[in-house]
Amino acid sequence: MKQHLNEEQSPQTVHHVHPTPHYCPSAQVTQFKRGPPSKETVGIQAKNESMLSQWPVQLTLLPPNAPFFENADLLIAADCAPFAYANFHNDYLRNRTLVIGCPKLDDAASYKEKLTQIFKQSNIKKITVVNMEVPCCFGLYRLVKDAIDHSGKAITLRQETISVRGDKIPAPTPP
Repeated sequence: MKQHLNEEQSPQTVHHVHPTPHYCPSAQVTQFKRGPPSKETVGIQAKNESMLSQWPVQLTLLPPNAPFFENADLLIAADCAPFAYANFHNDYLRNRTLVIGCPKLDDAASYKEKLTQIFKQSNIKKITVVNMEVPCCFGLYRLVKDAIDHSGKAITLRQETISVRGDKIPAPTPP
């Protein structure tokens, strides 16, 4: 396995394989080598403002009847996505109500139940799910889709995927 990883490595990526009782691709330890930020990047980062419009954001902590769900353009994001994707606030969070969670580490059944309650009790305009490219993270989209189905509502659902290196992954184009 180490030989395969060495052949697959790019100069900017270093993989470290640590034995774990249950291997999951999302648990592969990877370190990215990045150069120092450019002067332009440093200047831009200093001017960024938070686009967060409500608190709390963690699904477990959110009451299903929170007033900010009414007529919301809802953003449901994997916990890791805002850290991986540098422009998360400007590209995704602006003018949206945020809900975050992890389908692997948190209780998926309670997530589905809570989301179903939120969708039933509020008039959600549309939902965007932002997940990471790792296989377990796609469970977030499935949870949201199931909750929409169980709510009995017709809510537009869109999915965006972020790579572990922090890039947007384009959606596949239909044949």
